[in-house]
Amino acid sequence: MSKAPLRLGVNIDHVATLRNARGSAYPDPVRAALLAEEAGADGITAHLREDRRHIRDADIEALMAALRVPLNFEMAATAEMQAIALRHRPHAVCLVPEKREERTTEGGLDVAGDTGRLADFIAPLSEAGCRVSLFIGHDPRQIEAAVQVRAPVIELHTGAYCDLVAEGRAEDAALELAALMKGARFAASLGLEVHAGHGLSFATVSPFAATAEIRELNIGHFLISEAVFLGLDPAIREMRRLMDAARG
Repeated sequence: MSKAPLRLGVNIDHVATLRNARGSAYPDPVRAALLAEEAGADGITAHLREDRRHIRDADIEALMAALRVPLNFEMAATAEMQAIALRHRPHAVCLVPEKREERTTEGGLDVAGDTGRLADFIAPLSEAGCRVSLFIGHDPRQIEAAVQVRAPVIELHTGAYCDLVAEGRAEDAALELAALMKGARFAASLGLEVHAGHGLSFATVSPFAATAEIRELNIGHFLISEAVFLGLDPAIREMRRLMDAARG
């Protein structure tokens, strides 16, 4: 299939993590979002967690007011988060699993085991104009369930692959990558738009950027980490360059 343009979503959660570590007003995640726009980001991702460990309610309000590119609002499938999303009506809502004790999102949503509730949860968000995506693994059952609950988009969890690459487990990484590519092709064949993200870096982004079925990559922690050494603008521009080169 021909390769459609590939979008880059920049997740700014960990700018807020750094701010909250000192309880100060800086660094400002909205300023980071605007810098990301200028550096070539096609969208901004922000995850409002139940415990508000990084992004806070006021950040979402400020982002909605300031951004010129779409906001991808990551959230758990809870009544509290649904109400916030319906109030702000961001361009996109990505539903993710969330456990208070986890450092970062572990694994994908179990859509297949929760189809009835998720279908009811998604419906009002879609009616409000939010494009709903589901953060899932490459299991075909979960991909099929995404269609069943009428989510137009899935985001494949790339974290396991990135961890295997970092650990030097090349054979296992190749198997995981093949499963992700197979999942992307299967999802696209069902009419789903396919995104990918979690743990992506300069070293791991190219296979996903080269995959025609993948339309968007969401990258955060690595870019904020690289910004410590390079600056945010150069880090995002280098990621954009690698993505475009792989897309060909």
